[in-house]
Amino acid sequence: MSIRARLVLCFSFVVLTGFYVLVEWILDDVRPRYLETTEESLVDTATLLSAVIEEDLKGEKVDTEGLRRIFERVGQTQISAKIYDVVKTRVDLRVYVTDSDGIVIFDSNGGRDEGRDYSQWNDVHRTLRGEYGARATRVVPDDPSTSILHVASPLENSGELIGVVTVSKPTRSANLFIRGAQRKIVIATSMAGIAIVVLGGLTSVWLTGPIRALTQYARAIRDGKRVPLPEVGRSDLAVMGSAMEEMQSALENKEYVEHYVQTLTHELKSPVSAIQGAAELLEEDMPEDRRRQFVSNLQLEADRLTRIIDRMLLLSSLESRKALRDVGPVDLGSLAREVAASLEPARAAKQLAFEWDSSSVPPVLGERFLLRHAIANLLQNAVDFTPPGGRIYVSLSTDDKQAMLRVRDTGPGIPDFAQERVFERFYSLPRPDTGQKSSGLGLPFVKEVGDLHGGSASFSPGPGGGAEFTLRIPLKSTQA
Repeated sequence: MSIRARLVLCFSFVVLTGFYVLVEWILDDVRPRYLETTEESLVDTATLLSAVIEEDLKGEKVDTEGLRRIFERVGQTQISAKIYDVVKTRVDLRVYVTDSDGIVIFDSNGGRDEGRDYSQWNDVHRTLRGEYGARATRVVPDDPSTSILHVASPLENSGELIGVVTVSKPTRSANLFIRGAQRKIVIATSMAGIAIVVLGGLTSVWLTGPIRALTQYARAIRDGKRVPLPEVGRSDLAVMGSAMEEMQSALENKEYVEHYVQTLTHELKSPVSAIQGAAELLEEDMPEDRRRQFVSNLQLEADRLTRIIDRMLLLSSLESRKALRDVGPVDLGSLAREVAASLEPARAAKQLAFEWDSSSVPPVLGERFLLRHAIANLLQNAVDFTPPGGRIYVSLSTDDKQAMLRVRDTGPGIPDFAQERVFERFYSLPRPDTGQKSSGLGLPFVKEVGDLHGGSASFSPGPGGGAEFTLRIPLKSTQA
C-alpha cells in the first residue's frame, strides 16, 4: 500500500471516528438540554400559578371551582401555532392541587385523580418538606419518549403551607424538537466530515510528492550511490531529508565507527577487569593451587578478549562490504559435515549425537570462507546449549528458490524475552553447563552472511523444545 493511500485511510479513520464520537456525545446531550429547558419553563408556570391561586384563597381553602372553570375554557380553546416544524393545536399542560396532607383536591384532567393520595410522589412529597419538588414519570416504563415532567410549587397562607400545586407536561413536543435537532446535527457533521476527508486526501497528495523524492533518495543511499539531497522545501520533510543525509554520513564510517568503538569498549571492560583483578592477587602470597587457578583465569579471559576482538573485526569488515568476494560453487552439505568434524572434541566431551537429514541440494554460489564461519557459529551454538547426551539435528532442503540449512538442538531453548534479540550484537545468554556468556557476535555474523548472499537467517522454537536456526542462501546456477 502506498504512503498516499495509508495517509488517506488513516486520516479518514481518525476523522470519521472522531466525528462519530462527537456526534454521539452531542446527540446524547441534546435530549437532557431540551428537557432542562422544558423543566425551567414549568418552574415559572408552577410558581406563577401558585401565586394566582394564593390571591383567590377563601380563608384557608383553595378555590377549586374557579380553577375548574378556567381549565374547562382552556380545553375548549382552539390553538393553531406553528413553532418551527411543529404545529401546536391544544394545551397539553395538566395541573393538580393537593392539600397539606398530599390529597388531590383538584385535577385539571376532568377531576380524574381527585381524592387520591399523592403524598409519596416526589413533586408533592419534597415540596411539603420545603424542598424543590419535581419528578419525571414514564407512561411506558421502557420508552423514554413517553416521559411526563412534573414540577410543583407550594401554596401558602400567611406563611403557613396549606398545599401544593403541580404543573405537568408530556415530552411529546420536546421529542419532536429533539429529533429535528438531531437530524440537522447528523447532516451537518456528515457534510463536515466528508469535506475534511476530501481536504485530507488533497493534502496527502500534496505531501506525498516530497516523500516519494525522499524515498528515491533513501533507495539510492541503500544502493551505495552518491546523489544530492532533493529539494523538499523547509517543512518537517526537510528535517527528514537532513536526517537521511546524516545517516548517509554515519554509514560512511563516521558515527558508525564511533558506535563500534563504544560497544567494543563496553564489552572489553569485563575481561579486562577480571585480568586486572587476577594480576593484583597474583602479587600476593597464596597456595600453589590457587595461583594455578588465577593463572588459568587469566588465560581464559585473555582468550575471551582475543575472540571478541577477532570476531568484532570480522563482523565489522563484513558489515562494511557491499558485495561478495571470491565467489564460487559451495556444497553446503559437505561444508556442514566438514565443520561438524572440526567440533568432534567438543561433541565427544558432552557425548552429543549429530543427526543428518541431507536432501539433494545443488551447490550455491557464495563465498566459502564466510559460509563456513556462519555454519561453524550455528553448530558451535548448538553444541554449547545442548545438555550432555543430547542431540543436534542438521537438515538441508530447497524450495526451488533457496537452499535452507537448519540446525536444531535439544537444549533449553530461547526464553520469550530474548527471542527478538538473538541476532543483536553482543547479546548472549549464559551457557547451561558453565553459566558463561559468549561474545554475542556469532549469530549477528550468521545474519550478515545471509544478508550479504541475498538470503537470510532466522530463529524459531524447536517443535519439541530447544532452538532451531535456519540459514537461507538463494539457489543460483553454477554453470558458466
